[in-house]
Amino acid sequence: MAIEAELKAIVRDPKAVTERLEKAYGPGRPVLYQDTYYDTPAGLLDQGDRELRIRTVHAADDTRTVLTYKGARVDKASGSKPEHETRVEDAAAAHEIVRGLGYVPVIAFEKRCRNYSFSADGRDLLATLVRVPEIDGTFLEVETIAVSDSDLPAALSVVRDVLAGLGIESGDLTTELYTDAVAASR
Repeated sequence: MAIEAELKAIVRDPKAVTERLEKAYGPGRPVLYQDTYYDTPAGLLDQGDRELRIRTVHAADDTRTVLTYKGARVDKASGSKPEHETRVEDAAAAHEIVRGLGYVPVIAFEKRCRNYSFSADGRDLLATLVRVPEIDGTFLEVETIAVSDSDLPAALSVVRDVLAGLGIESGDLTTELYTDAVAASR
């Protein structure tokens, strides 16, 4: 079972963190994520701490859509969840299929991101600077894949080391979901 080992932080000084990211990992790749989250009409996925999302990613040289299912958190402190994701050929068809199966869209929003892909301690990582127009502030997500529950602590240790190297302090970490923050702002 693949687990997305991820930590998210509030960025107090976006300019300084961007400079550290660029110096360490080269120029980031700007992308726009258009996310739609689905649930049953009774909210059973949310009640079970699960997520079903269709995301369309717009980059300078590519547009792609992915269908993602995230299971319940396996680590409360980080919010890390098992994740299953696949690329879909036709975004409109994917939305129709999900709705046809009885799921309803519960929230949709955009994330304006800058992605940095790199390796550390033998792991592939992704650092993403995030701005959500409906939420104040800038966020930094750093993630890698843990191959099992027993691998999760080691994966999160690497993520914490990367964050520390970027000047992010443990007090800046947050497990608040963008979906909750956007819903609260509306």
